[in-house]
Amino acid sequence: MKLLLSYLKQYWKLVAFALFLAAVNQTFSLLDPLIFRHIIDKYVTKFKEYSSGDFFRGVSVLLAAAVGAAFVSRVAKNFQDYFINTITQKLGAQIYSDGLRHSLELPYQVFEDQRSGETLGKLQKVRTDVERLISAIINIVFTTLVGVVFVMIYAFSVHWLIAPVYFSTIPLLGFLSSIISKKIKTIQKVIVAETTALAGSTTESLRNIELVKSLGLAQQEIDRLNNTTGKILKLELKKVRYLRSLSFIQGSFVNFLRTSILGLMLYLIFAQEITFGQFFSLWIYSFFIFGPLQELGNVINIYREAEVSLNNFQQILNTPREPKPLNPIALGNITTLAFEGVSFKHQSATANALNDISFTAQVGETIAFVGPSGSGKTTLVKLLVGLYQPQSGAILYNGCSGMDVDLDRLRERIGFVTQDTQLFSGSIRENLLFVNPKATDAEIMSVLQKAACQSLLARADKGLDTVIGEGGVKVSGGEKQRLSIGRALLRKPNLLVFDEATSSLDLLTEEEISETIRDVSMRKDLITILIAHRLSTVLHADNIFVLEKGYIVESGKHTELLNLKGLYYAMWRQQIGERQDGALKAAISATREMVRN
Repeated sequence: MKLLLSYLKQYWKLVAFALFLAAVNQTFSLLDPLIFRHIIDKYVTKFKEYSSGDFFRGVSVLLAAAVGAAFVSRVAKNFQDYFINTITQKLGAQIYSDGLRHSLELPYQVFEDQRSGETLGKLQKVRTDVERLISAIINIVFTTLVGVVFVMIYAFSVHWLIAPVYFSTIPLLGFLSSIISKKIKTIQKVIVAETTALAGSTTESLRNIELVKSLGLAQQEIDRLNNTTGKILKLELKKVRYLRSLSFIQGSFVNFLRTSILGLMLYLIFAQEITFGQFFSLWIYSFFIFGPLQELGNVINIYREAEVSLNNFQQILNTPREPKPLNPIALGNITTLAFEGVSFKHQSATANALNDISFTAQVGETIAFVGPSGSGKTTLVKLLVGLYQPQSGAILYNGCSGMDVDLDRLRERIGFVTQDTQLFSGSIRENLLFVNPKATDAEIMSVLQKAACQSLLARADKGLDTVIGEGGVKVSGGEKQRLSIGRALLRKPNLLVFDEATSSLDLLTEEEISETIRDVSMRKDLITILIAHRLSTVLHADNIFVLEKGYIVESGKHTELLNLKGLYYAMWRQQIGERQDGALKAAISATREMVRN
């Protein structure tokens, strides 16, 4: 709860004013039974002592006072609710914003080790729980406290014996509630963990809906998610049983004490130590006090939920951010890139993914990394853009270590084309402006032309405003990659990285995209890095590095590597055979189609 208090300090003026309004609201609402007492004791029980005019004048004044007190209470209540909502909305938004900002600054490996959607689920939960807790503390706990103080003072003024009996309930109820609430806290921790896991599982299922439906696994996923939902339901019901037990104990105990107080006050009336007005006012006050006390179980539940959510939020904030140098070096345009003895091992791995990798690249050069699956190509790319940090060795940009530069500024100089192109729901323009919001339409059209997107633009009836995907123009795998290339070029990068950009495409589309990549990489104002499994995309590279089990085993131009008769040669022979087989199969298929027609 220290974390919550640190946030509340920023809004202490609003909190203080909301508490003041709550005190005014509760105090003036408590004046009504007091005014009722004076009406009974001064006028109702002594009506023979007054004339009709005096009776009505006196009662009218007191009733007008009751109406005025109620009006002040309602006004204070309305402003109280407004300021409570202001506090909760501002505080909830700040907590959510701080958590999201911190999460986006975490190292990439943190997100690799957890399900998508878990962090978002935690942030949404803490925001909701904190808003409920603050509202409950002011509207229930604080107003009840004000009422307890008011009634205690009033009860002492009426008779010394009433106040101790009245308020003996509070420590007893607090003791019973603390015992049960500990069990509720334990259950709530598990509920939050399971709910967060369910959010992550659901996000993954919906994100991979194409795979799920294509394989007919929808029912399997429904059963899996329902299984988790069933676990949460059982825990929620168990928590409800504890809460109902607490409510039952509280209600029974409060009713017993209220009846005991009623008996005591009836005796005091019999003994002529209190008046009828004092009796009725105290009896009404018992509802003001004991009613909210019966809500203690709900407040405890809200508190425990918020406590668990805040602990999860604290864990997010305690996760170290991606390290940044205190005095980062200003790089400017990237003109040289070098790996010097770089080695890297994943957290859960037993062996290095990369071992003693060294190479250099100059502006205007194109270098490529090839190798079989698992050779370390993708890991190398993630090291290159700063998603991973090497265990040993150094990555140098313009001769400066990657540890000494601001990675966010560095990444602004990098264009990235991945194997799995991620396009957003929206127009062509919106998809490209994502990486450069200030780009003009002329700049967008220029990069689309360079990325050979003419056929897509020809089909786009609304030009750059044409929506991609559902409700708009459908794009093929090759067109997605061209849009991705155009998006990368729009950043005006100094370093352009193609990570397996053609591996998921058919042979014909692969040739077209490879040609586009060759055209783009011919530019002399940037460094182009190609990561490829298919060797046809790297034939034009100035230098090709062959990776195997994390080591560079060969390097050179295409013809030089073929002459070595090593791994590259074997991969080339294999892929050429596959391409010939694929071309042969395509020709046979086309011939059969012609015969049918």
